[in-house]
Amino acid sequence: MKSLILAAALAATFTSTGSARDMPDERKPTIVLVHGAFADSSSWNGVVSILRERGYAVTAAANPLRGVSSDAKYVDTVIQSIDGPVVLVGHSYGGAVISAADNRAGKIKALVFVAAFEPEVGENSLDLTSKFPGSTLSAALAAPVSLPGGAHDLYIKQDRFPEQFAADVPKAQAAQMAVAQRPIADAALSEKSQVAAWKNIPSWAVYGTADRNIPPAAMEFMAQRAKSKAVVVDGASHVLMISHPDKVADVIVQAAGG
Repeated sequence: MKSLILAAALAATFTSTGSARDMPDERKPTIVLVHGAFADSSSWNGVVSILRERGYAVTAAANPLRGVSSDAKYVDTVIQSIDGPVVLVGHSYGGAVISAADNRAGKIKALVFVAAFEPEVGENSLDLTSKFPGSTLSAALAAPVSLPGGAHDLYIKQDRFPEQFAADVPKAQAAQMAVAQRPIADAALSEKSQVAAWKNIPSWAVYGTADRNIPPAAMEFMAQRAKSKAVVVDGASHVLMISHPDKVADVIVQAAGG
């Protein structure tokens, strides 16, 4: 009788909170997702759904987009709040942030760079964007927004956003993303990296051939230099985690050990 009651309780739990397949497997690392400039944590929604279906616990950090060092310290507080190992995933500028990760506690099992920067010590995002031809981002930026203290926030012009940032995303969705985009402080893009975590942590990379923010040649160069296991998605834009969440999730699962 007790076993029947327990079975009924479990069935009710799965009905109200999701299927058993959605419950995280405690033996697997937690996936920590870090968005980049002009985006927010919702850009990971498709990837999150797939990872949860595969038994992973997932946390999407709200990247402040203020500066590489300070943003990395914030992400570290998220990592330290999680029990057990993590796989740290960064998109675009988020790659510079996860490259600056503090792994003294040894919690970070792997890094995954999604259309992202993998800077060497002393490099910044602007350096890497201009290292190879192909980026059209500067021409698509709106006039900088002045902030108190002399800093500036950068946005992509809303009418240029779909073509520049999300060319393979449905236009209506890309237009909504343009309105909801989060700005990045200009100083964050020029801040030089002080740490290159990919030198000591295994890394993976996935990027598209039609990226207009970071030249694909730059991402190939960075992946080869970091010895990242790279997957290239033909025709994918800068936000391939939205347009190709399955491919991005597959790379994250590989980094997590399957």
